[in-house]
Amino acid sequence: MATNPIPAALSVSARKPGRQKPVLYAGFLLAVLGVVAVAVILVFMTIELRGNLGYILPRRAIKVGSMVLVAVAVGLSTVLFQTVTANRILTPSIMGFDALYILLQTVLTFVLGGQVVLSMVAPLKFGLEVLLMVAFSLLLYRWLFTGNGKSLHLMLLVGIVFGTLFRGVSALMQRLMDPSEYLLLQDLFFASFNQVDGTLLLVAIAAVVLVSIPAWRMRREYDVLALGRETSINLGVDHRRAATVTLVICSVLVAVSTALVGPITFFGLLVASLAYQLVPKFTHAVVLPVAILLGVISLVGGQLVLERIFDFNSALSIVIEFIGGLVFIGLLLKGSLK
Repeated sequence: MATNPIPAALSVSARKPGRQKPVLYAGFLLAVLGVVAVAVILVFMTIELRGNLGYILPRRAIKVGSMVLVAVAVGLSTVLFQTVTANRILTPSIMGFDALYILLQTVLTFVLGGQVVLSMVAPLKFGLEVLLMVAFSLLLYRWLFTGNGKSLHLMLLVGIVFGTLFRGVSALMQRLMDPSEYLLLQDLFFASFNQVDGTLLLVAIAAVVLVSIPAWRMRREYDVLALGRETSINLGVDHRRAATVTLVICSVLVAVSTALVGPITFFGLLVASLAYQLVPKFTHAVVLPVAILLGVISLVGGQLVLERIFDFNSALSIVIEFIGGLVFIGLLLKGSLK
């Protein structure tokens, strides 16, 4: 790994009196978000807790675990992806990842049949989905973001073309399949935390932890990457290696999250945008945990509201997509896409 060119500068600037207030603010913000996240989780686990606790508590724990996992995976991957691409509007999902997931589900249902897909061994299906999505993302993103002279317009064009292609092929197969199988397929198109397999959750947690460790170790290197490709190279960072490692991390995180619960296109954009608003001048050591905590609060709190107030009259993913879509349009109107 390349030698970190800025820790000394950061340590010196951290001693300046002017840095004390921002550092205190960062600590206060993380403490508040952490307390809120823990409180929301405790309320979700204990509200209206009656009946067979041996049955209810494990089911709630699996649901909370899956939401925390998705918050970590999506929040971490989105911030890192935006750092590598030097753009705060791009996310792996917007670049066609969710369209690939829908295509995989459609092809499996079209070829094997809905009943066969539903009866497939969960670890086998989960592993196949993760493997295919990681392979695709590595081929696409590495070519797009680690070469020389790749423009943002080319990134968007290729992502849109692939996403449109995947959706077109999926739509064609869906029109040709039996209506009953199409109904079974529709349930896979929206993220759901109600039917997560406990064994798969443990496997997913292990995978997320495994790739999150090197991401956290590179947090200072990401501060340099955020300055731009040319600047980071001039400061001694191996941009191609760092971008490749980051894209591998993002691919695994998003693939595991999507294969476990389903696609949530705009969730990463939502929590990352909120994190940047709360900590606009801080390093990745602060932005990353803030994005993750915001994700935990949003998912667990949103699921709690839907279950206890709206009585499951809507899916959480639909609400997130609506709000996230508004944020996406707002960023476009503000001129964030350059």
